[in-house]
Amino acid sequence: MNNKSQTLDMINGPLIKNMFIFAIPLMLSSLMQMLFNSADTIIVGKFAGQEALAAVGATGSIIFFLTATFMGMSMGANVVIARMIGRGEMDKIRSAVHTSYALAIAGGTIMIIMGLLFSPFMLRLVETPANIIDRSLLYMRIFFSGSIFNMIYNFGSAVLRSQGDTKRPTMFLALSGVINVLLNLFFVVVLKISVAGVAIATVISQFVACALVTKSLMLETGPTHLDLKDIRMDPQMAKDIISIGLPAGLQGMMFSLSNVVIQSGVNSFGSTVVAGNSAAANIENYVYIGTGAFTSACMTFTGQNAGAGRLDNIRRIMFTTLWLTVLSGMAIGFIGWYKGEFFLSLFTNSHEVIEAGMYRLQLVCLFLFLNGLLDVFVASMRGMGYSSFPTVMTLAGICGLRLIYLWTYFPAHKTLSALYFCFPLSWTVTSILQAGLWIILFRKYQKSLDKEIQAG
Repeated sequence: MNNKSQTLDMINGPLIKNMFIFAIPLMLSSLMQMLFNSADTIIVGKFAGQEALAAVGATGSIIFFLTATFMGMSMGANVVIARMIGRGEMDKIRSAVHTSYALAIAGGTIMIIMGLLFSPFMLRLVETPANIIDRSLLYMRIFFSGSIFNMIYNFGSAVLRSQGDTKRPTMFLALSGVINVLLNLFFVVVLKISVAGVAIATVISQFVACALVTKSLMLETGPTHLDLKDIRMDPQMAKDIISIGLPAGLQGMMFSLSNVVIQSGVNSFGSTVVAGNSAAANIENYVYIGTGAFTSACMTFTGQNAGAGRLDNIRRIMFTTLWLTVLSGMAIGFIGWYKGEFFLSLFTNSHEVIEAGMYRLQLVCLFLFLNGLLDVFVASMRGMGYSSFPTVMTLAGICGLRLIYLWTYFPAHKTLSALYFCFPLSWTVTSILQAGLWIILFRKYQKSLDKEIQAG
């Protein structure tokens, strides 16, 4: 398969048009992923009961915490390969692809070990209610058994996205998602194995996505061609990928650490609130359909233009992505808030759970665009090759502020409104900090580019 028809001209082509061509498949991918995840939750809530819903919901923040570092590595592969494309260094891309796969396999293996070892400890740490903790542990152990499949899909998709191909990862996710839903129905409704069935279905669907993205790269005829026998780490290439991906992964891990602490606060209100919080969080994830797609476009487009030395395009990409992200986040967030009770009723028949879910939606959903706003600045800086600085800023603004808030203000008030207020507060503060950092680093990048031009 020749990949030329799948690529985009991110340097000289029409910016907005190409950004939409890049982002729309990602939006569809996110939409399908959200629908499939929601289907999981709906099936569990409707056919396995409130406690099973709470058991699965209680694992989300912990799973993200244990996987975030390794998942963030795929961002490094995306940026490194995109910059090579921008510089025209086609001879190095093959090494980057095979190094990416080696990192995926290594990272997936470590995730399996970590997940199996630390899941019991983490569930006890966040004070998971006693009536659901055994089922939560079972779900996590099965989920982590498929970590390698998940890692390979993410790295393989990152390779395809680096050249502008977002269509094939979307198709692969669609097929695996359909399989996931069908298996959920079979395991939960027919075989009556509820939480374990949902986890098994997830692992099988991740294997399908992994196999599809790997096969597509094996069929490539260009520099992104994958040959399984050549999968090995090039030390310098691995260092370049890790230097971008590790800070992104650590940011995700620390970001999720604050969410684990928040989950601990939610757990203290009992399984009904845990179930409502889980359903509401599923609805909120739909807001990221637009914001996540545009920020991913920002990082990849910036990476290619940074490689080509197109400073003017980097600025245009950032501001264009900024308003697209804010508009999409506000629009979808309003729909989620306005029709919250209807959406929550899809997950559960319990009036108490719906009421608990609405409490979160009313306090969080309308402000989710702020999270997308700060992600645009971060994506732009990572595309320019600055990954550590925005990570430190996020750790201070999101993690640090949330943890201080949750350990000081929340215990003194101990209400759900006090707990959920930490979301919009931390997003607002961090957006301001990231905007200031972007200005500083953009000027720094401009000076370094001027020096390269003078030296050349």
